[in-house]
Amino acid sequence: MTTTDLTLSPAAAKRLHALGAAEGRPVMLRVAVEGGGCSGFQYQFDLVDEAQPDDLRVERDGAAALVDEMSLVLLKGSEIDYVDELAGAEFKVRNPNAKSSCGCGVSFSI
Repeated sequence: MTTTDLTLSPAAAKRLHALGAAEGRPVMLRVAVEGGGCSGFQYQFDLVDEAQPDDLRVERDGAAALVDEMSLVLLKGSEIDYVDELAGAEFKVRNPNAKSSCGCGVSFSI
């Protein structure tokens, strides 16, 4: 199932293609929200080969991210991005629902 409640940035799509090329096979990014972290919720990122039956799919330029229905509630309206900065390179979620986040950028509260 495809969703439009969540988007994948061009930079994230490009990075997923690069990771797939390095692996020699297409990969998808699984994004989930779990309880924990210093602000109440935290993002979990994993590279996977295949989707689960209940995954929602977010696509851009042939690249895909997957999210479960429970996480989508907390990610609605968000963008999955990839940033390469002096401090490091990482996938990041730009979440308009997050009221606060911690310094690491992985933990947030609603």
